[in-house]
Amino acid sequence: MISGTKTLYKNAYSGLSERTWYLAIVMLVNRSGTMVIAFLTVYCNTKLHFTIPQAGFIVALFGAGSIIGAYLGGKITDTWGFYPLQVASLILGGLMFITVGFLHTFLSLSIGILILSICNESFRPANSTAVAYYSSVENRTRSFSLNRLAINLGWAVGSALGGFLASINYHLLFWVDGCTNIVAALVLLKLLPFVKSGSKQSEAKKEIPARMPHRDKLYMFFIVLTILFASCFFQMFTMISLYYKTQWHLNELFIGFLMAINGLTIVVFEMILIYSLEGTKPHTYFISIGVAVVGIGFALLNVLPHLAWAAIISVLIITIGEIMSMPFMNSFWISRTDEDNRGRYAAMYTIAWSIAQIAAPTFGSQIIEHSGYPSLIWTLLIICLIASLGFILLGKYYKTSLALATKTVSNKTIQNQD
Repeated sequence: MISGTKTLYKNAYSGLSERTWYLAIVMLVNRSGTMVIAFLTVYCNTKLHFTIPQAGFIVALFGAGSIIGAYLGGKITDTWGFYPLQVASLILGGLMFITVGFLHTFLSLSIGILILSICNESFRPANSTAVAYYSSVENRTRSFSLNRLAINLGWAVGSALGGFLASINYHLLFWVDGCTNIVAALVLLKLLPFVKSGSKQSEAKKEIPARMPHRDKLYMFFIVLTILFASCFFQMFTMISLYYKTQWHLNELFIGFLMAINGLTIVVFEMILIYSLEGTKPHTYFISIGVAVVGIGFALLNVLPHLAWAAIISVLIITIGEIMSMPFMNSFWISRTDEDNRGRYAAMYTIAWSIAQIAAPTFGSQIIEHSGYPSLIWTLLIICLIASLGFILLGKYYKTSLALATKTVSNKTIQNQD
């Protein structure tokens, strides 16, 4: 049995390019310092004494900056290439994290968070394009999973360390987050050679313009569903973390431990699960199951007692849903792209999550303010189930459109032969 498990892990990680591994190392360094956003609502509410709606607004501003950053990042990636943007974004984001740690008024922190998010989140479309560039079609889902593994291993380290640092001094979070961004940029420059990409650096010019994501109806349906799901998922790191602190009376150290469980579970199980599942069913099949499981994980908070073990069970269920859905969401959107529009498609996908970063604390804080935490949790279950059904319909629509496209190509081939 042990031998079989070793073989499964070995097969799951084999066949990935060397540069895919290097990119994962960069992400690991960067995300090992990720701790500010996980504790931002708690920091604003308990240390800066902002109201819950004000704390939610600060997190929502981070989401607004993410939209701007993703849009700019996508255009820059398709124009100038993913390599220089990753370096610039990491350095500027690192400097802004350090700066934001010195801002303590509502106005100054709002402005600082917005600028920080624009700099920091422009990295995402470039990074997604880089993962696709360094991978092949056959191992693309696993390449994205390896990148997610690095992100979540770093998240586990950062969350655990963040909980410890927050119990000492919240200001330390900003310094560590900023410094790891800058170190990640230096690691990228050291390990990965410059890659010439983007229309401005391409010698060949395409006569046929690349398809734009906003004109891809199927992709836009996917984006809407992603926003619904992500708006629920982000509650775990915004309103639910505040729920644990203020209603369950769990301390920052334990909240950090819960975030670490999420990351470590992904590190241990996601790659082998993806290796076992990839290619067995359509992407939307696994996405729909994962989204529903996340909703069930949230609902358990209204069913189980307010004890530490119950919080752990809820996080584990949500994490299983995350593992089932997110890697295949990446594979779905990347399947709609080519080298000339990948940055814009990546930007649109990033923007979907950024919109959710705004929606999550905004509607979450308002529901809590007027109806309480239990109402929020039942709302999350309902939205997740609606999104799950939507992904099932998306899969059927995608299958139909694919069959029609294949039939059209066959007809044209026959006509040409005649």
